[in-house]
Amino acid sequence: MQKHSSEPAEQPVRFFDSREKYLLFVTTTNEKWCIAQRINEELPKLNPKPPAMRLFDAGMGDATVLSHVLRATHHEYPEIPLLVVAKEISMEDVRIGLERMADRFAEHPQMVMVITNMRYSEAPELFPNKPEDQQAIKRWDVALEGTTAKDFDRQLRGLTDIVREGWRTRPSEKTGNPLYVHPSMIVLYRADQRFALDAVIPAEGKYTGGYDLVICAQPYRSRQSAESKARTVVAPLARALASAGRMVVIQSTGYDPGMEIVRQIWPDEAPFPTPRHDVIEALKEELSEEPDLQCSAYTDEGALFKYELHSLPEEMSRIGTSSLLAAWNAAVYVAQMDDDRIDDAMQSTRYLDATREVLNKHGGLWFLNESFVVAREG
Repeated sequence: MQKHSSEPAEQPVRFFDSREKYLLFVTTTNEKWCIAQRINEELPKLNPKPPAMRLFDAGMGDATVLSHVLRATHHEYPEIPLLVVAKEISMEDVRIGLERMADRFAEHPQMVMVITNMRYSEAPELFPNKPEDQQAIKRWDVALEGTTAKDFDRQLRGLTDIVREGWRTRPSEKTGNPLYVHPSMIVLYRADQRFALDAVIPAEGKYTGGYDLVICAQPYRSRQSAESKARTVVAPLARALASAGRMVVIQSTGYDPGMEIVRQIWPDEAPFPTPRHDVIEALKEELSEEPDLQCSAYTDEGALFKYELHSLPEEMSRIGTSSLLAAWNAAVYVAQMDDDRIDDAMQSTRYLDATREVLNKHGGLWFLNESFVVAREG
């Protein structure tokens, strides 16, 4: 796990590098489910064309969101072959994500799944930018035997050695962020569907098929400039959209009780400087030469959605330490506060007092995300 500098201006905060904070956040809030529900609203609007519907997840994480979306995709398109490409740099998330896919291969037999550690500018085409990286690609094609989720689960859990080899990282000398040692990909499909999926399985070399749906949920550090977010993340993914394809971009807003907790400890903190309209304007500038890519900001009613900290009603009437710690973790996780500042704040009980005050005020804790869509005409 990457050790961060105590100078956040020099070393960008990789808040998601802390497994403990991440797992506590995921298990104590319903954000992943709410994100999946927002993405699922786009499924009926898609117009997939042969040989498959193509989906790209720009940050698989532990595949909680992706597994929800794939269930909804099967419900919407049960007979259409499916190509799923998921980007993820974390070795541990890849391992967990693979374990979540057994039932997907059982329910949707004609599915090809590719997991890669490549960069945002590389992953949609499954091909590195630099010639030296192109020569260093590691690819594993795995044909899963059997027909049941139990069959697939055993084999997916057996890919640990491949994941360990392919997902080794090194820190960037410039930013401290993890970079791949080798660009890698695992290509998964059912052995009994190999013939039918021949045109769906990506061939060696650059993939140029484009995607019908791109999931772009919380893909960047909140404090990045709008121009940086558009240039390095959103625009490359938008360019990967196929005709009539749609990309859903989701980010935090800070207009919620979670931010009230943060501001009580750090009054001048501003972790969300680029609301969706700023990102959209920067994106339009990046995509100015591609008029068939259009951004839909929506009104607040259509763009905003809320998620909550799980809690029982009786917990809010007498707030215990475990509820306070879960709420505090969620607030600082969403605000992407670095560990050194969190450690300093936890040297006294003030952070617990602030958290209790906000929970009492609102009868719980909730957060507000916003979304917008980039669509290619077709």
